[in-house]
Formats: sequence, C-alpha cells, structure tokens
Amino acid sequence: MKEAPPDPILSTTTKFKEDTDTRKVNLGVGAYRTEQGKPYVLPVIFNAEQEMLEQLGKSLDKEYAPIDGPPGELKVLTQKLLFSDAAASIKENRVASAQALSGTGSLRVAGEYIKTHMAEPFHTIYVSDPTWGNHNAIFAKAGCKVKTYPYWHEATKGMDWNGMKSTLNSAPNGSTILLHAVAHNPTGIDPTQDQWREIVEICRTKKHFPMLDCAYQGYASGDLHYDGFALRLFETSGLQFMVCQSFAKNLGLYGERMGMLHVVCKSAAECKIVASQVKLVIRPMYSSPPIHGAYLLLKVLESPKRFAQWKQELKAMADRILSVRKKLRDGLESKGTPGTWNHITDQIGMFSYTGLTVPQCERLMSMHHIYLLKSGRISLAGLNNGNVLYVAGAIDEVIRNA
Repeated sequence: MKEAPPDPILSTTTKFKEDTDTRKVNLGVGAYRTEQGKPYVLPVIFNAEQEMLEQLGKSLDKEYAPIDGPPGELKVLTQKLLFSDAAASIKENRVASAQALSGTGSLRVAGEYIKTHMAEPFHTIYVSDPTWGNHNAIFAKAGCKVKTYPYWHEATKGMDWNGMKSTLNSAPNGSTILLHAVAHNPTGIDPTQDQWREIVEICRTKKHFPMLDCAYQGYASGDLHYDGFALRLFETSGLQFMVCQSFAKNLGLYGERMGMLHVVCKSAAECKIVASQVKLVIRPMYSSPPIHGAYLLLKVLESPKRFAQWKQELKAMADRILSVRKKLRDGLESKGTPGTWNHITDQIGMFSYTGLTVPQCERLMSMHHIYLLKSGRISLAGLNNGNVLYVAGAIDEVIRNA
C-alpha cells in the first residue's frame, strides 16, 4: 500500500497557511471571503443560531434526525426554493427528498441509488470536461462508469456548445447526464436559456436521465429566482431527474454539511417508493444526517423576515464577486497583458477559469506566493481591493515570462 497523494485543493490551502510571506494570496479555496480576506458568517445565520440556543432543551434537542432529515417543512421548503411555489411536481407530491451531507453527500447517495436501483444504461454518467474535481471520484466510488462531454473551448475561452451537443446526442440512450444547474465549476460558463432548452430536448429524445448539481443558486447573480432557470425548466419538462442541492456556498454553511437530494418522479406512488429506497441507501452509509445545519436552514426558510434578509446578504456577496471580477480584468487590460481577458467578466459565480498554463500557475505560487489550482481556476472570493492589482501584476509577469 502506498501513501495517497494529497487532495489538490486542500493541499493548496495547506501550502498557503505554511507560507510566511506577507503578500500571499489564496485563490484556491472555494469559500467566500470578506473584503478583509476573512471567512464570513452571514448575519442571518447569527440571528438564527441565537434563537436556536434559546430553544435548545425546550422545543429543540440533539436527538438523532430521521434517515432522510428532520420531519416537517424542510423538504417542501427546499423543493420550492429550486422549483417555485407553483411547481406541479410539489403540489402532486412527486418529489422524493432527503437531507444529505451537503453537495458531496447528495451526489454520493445519488450515484449509489443509480447503481443499485436503476437500469444498467443509467450507470454510465457523463460529466463535463472539465468539471468539479470530486465528481469523477464520487461516481466511480459508487460503481458507476464516468465519461465526459466537451465543455471548455480553449481558443475562445468559452463554452464548446457544439462539442457538448454532439456528445450528448451520440451517447447511448438512457445515459445519466450530470449538469451544473448554475455557475459551472470550474469554468464559470453556463448555457444560455435557449441552449438549456436544447439540452432538455436532447435528454427527452435520447431518454437520458439528468442530474443537476446545484451549489450556487443565488450566489452567481445575487438572485435566487434568476439562478434557478434551468431547475424550473427541467421541472416543467415532464422529465424525471435528480437535483443535488448544497447550502454551503449560498448560506455559508460549509462546515454544517447541509444539503438535499431531490428526485422528481412520474407519480406520487413512484415517489413514495423512491423515497423509501433512498433511505435504504443512506442507512448503511452514514445512518442519519447532522441536525444542526437543518435547523439553521429551517430558521431561514420558515421566516419571511429572515428569508428576505438572506436574499439581501446573498446579493451583497454576489456583488462583491462581480466587483473584483471587473477589477481583475481592468488591471490586466491596463497593463496590456498578452491575450484577451473579457472571459473573466463573461464568466459567473465564485470561480474564473483563467486559461493560465501549469508552468504559469506554478510560477505564481513559487515566485509570487499566489496559490491556485494548476488548472488555472481561481476563486475570486480571495481577491479584494488590497490585493487585486498585485494579483493582476503577477499574472502579467508569468504570462510574459513563463
């Protein structure tokens, strides 16, 4: 047995912490940072936590949660966040939902469910090239076969729409297709609304099973409804599909591991069966989910006042990211840095897929103490008014010399 290689994202954070240079910048970690570069606890979460403390030992306790999460409104409220209050699938009780260990956990349960309970063609899962680094490992661990469809177009630093469409059309009927619901990780490039409609029709024609990874609703644009376009489109399509929903990024519940798995079914009868089988997948895996994050989420979703406050705080986070995007692009263009940089502001969400090469990324880390993934993906949350021009200057230097 050999020692396992370090995780590329977590090891980047470790190197950053060990660096003593005062100029150091961490653009690797996918977590929001304030203008001062500090982790951020949303004020709405502070408020919810205080109320929880007052209720602890009275209406709230620390008993085990049920396998699929606490009873009550959690499932319906999270469904409505994705699909709207008017969604037919919710009114008709066709959505099987279970709390899971954030996005990663919901994806892992989804993969295990597909492998255990769905027909063999669905065991092949197509993911975008590139995609979040953990997707391939999650589905492979579940026993599924992972294939890719083109997504990043290097020449234009945009989306390879023709390549994606061609692969989805040529994939065997009944394949599972993983799609990023909003703010594609790592590229920050999403399909247009018309392209989303074409994707739905391809899935319908080819009898593919869509799985939507939803980690950034509201965080991308600052508007929960706007970021939910693809989710609502699939819900009204009549297709059966899954959504893996995370509240790490948009509610700052990173360490709470708060997520949900939703399966939109054909009928209420089928939904009841699916829900029962999802619980049997979870039971031997981790038994039941952590309850604290679920309580916090309920406090926000159940209260109109807190929900409104959350939307304001989400917009403030999104606006800060949009601001540093523009400043980074302006900084590079003002220096005449070789290449085109419009893709930085064309992209959305937490990340930018810069197009930097491996040698350039290595030089940024070794010479300039700027830590990022060697794929060139940077987390814009690590930028602020105090370091964005330094980062722009460093990128300019490595492009000219690496």
